[in-house]
Amino acid sequence: MTPPFPDRRAAGRKLAERLVHLAGAQTVVLGLPRGGVPVADEVARHLNAPLDIVLVRKIGMPMNPELALGAIAGPQGQTLVLNTELVEHFGIDPATITAQAAPQREELARRSALWGAHLHPDTLAEKVVILVDDGIATGTTMRAAISVIRSSDPRRIIVATPVAAPDTLNQLLALADEVICLHAPPNFIAVGQHYLCFAQVDDAEVRTILAAARSDRLSCPVIDDDQ
Repeated sequence: MTPPFPDRRAAGRKLAERLVHLAGAQTVVLGLPRGGVPVADEVARHLNAPLDIVLVRKIGMPMNPELALGAIAGPQGQTLVLNTELVEHFGIDPATITAQAAPQREELARRSALWGAHLHPDTLAEKVVILVDDGIATGTTMRAAISVIRSSDPRRIIVATPVAAPDTLNQLLALADEVICLHAPPNFIAVGQHYLCFAQVDDAEVRTILAAARSDRLSCPVIDDDQ
C-alpha cells in the first residue's frame, strides 16, 4: 500500500488545510525539531503565522535508549515529563533519571545555540499555539512540549500532526485544547511507514527554515542567546 504522504512538506500542506480555522493575528506555529519543522513551516506559510520551535528531547531507558523513559523540553531542559508506568515497573530511581537526562540537556543547549534565538515565553501569553510534529507514536515528547508551553499561559494549545497512534491521540486530548490528526491507522507501528520519503532532517535544514521564517514572515519578539 502506498503511504498517504509523499514527504513532510506535502503532509504539512494537507495538514494546513485542516487548520485554516485557526488563522489569525494571535496564532503562533511551533515545530518539534527536527522532523516536525518542515511540516510546521508549511502550516505557518499557509496560515501566515510566525514560525518557531519548541526544544524537546526524548530520554531513553538505560540499556534501551529507543524506549522512552520520558522527555525534557525548554532550552535548558527545565520541563521533565516521565513515563510513570516504566518508572514504577522498573523501579527507576531519581539518580538514574538525572543521569539519563544529562546528555539530552546538553543536546538541547547545543541546538539552542546552533539555531539561534527562540520565542520568549512571555510572547506566547494569550496566543493560540499550534504544536506540530511529523508524527506521534508514544506522545512522550509532545507531552513535554505541551507542558513547557502551557507554563507560558497561552490562550489555547493545539496539537497538529499528519499521523499518530490512535491510543496516543486519546491521551493528548486530555492535555491539549484541540488535537488534529490526518491519519490514525489502527495498526500504527512507526511514523516513517506513512511517508514515501522520510529522510532525516539535519541541523542545517532546521537553521535554514527558521532563518527564512524569521526574516520573511510575521515575527514575535525574541530573546538573544547572549543576553
